[in-house]
Amino acid sequence: MVAWFKDRFLAFDRKVDGAATFFVKHYGKTKFMVAMSKKAQYLGLEKLFMKGPKAFIYFFLFYLVRDTILYILIPIAFAIWID
Repeated sequence: MVAWFKDRFLAFDRKVDGAATFFVKHYGKTKFMVAMSKKAQYLGLEKLFMKGPKAFIYFFLFYLVRDTILYILIPIAFAIWID
């Protein structure tokens, strides 16, 4: 049953040129965050900071806020709600 859904999803994803997997992979990220992530991968964090300290700080803060909400606050709220 799971394989059937996966096959259907991948067939749809191929029809839309990978947009569905891109959305799932980058859920909650802005275009700026995705672009900065790619730059960080091929430049390295130090060179990225030297290229534009202000953009790097925004990038870091966006990730910090997003990850804090996704990986800390939501699980704590869920645990409190369950308990």
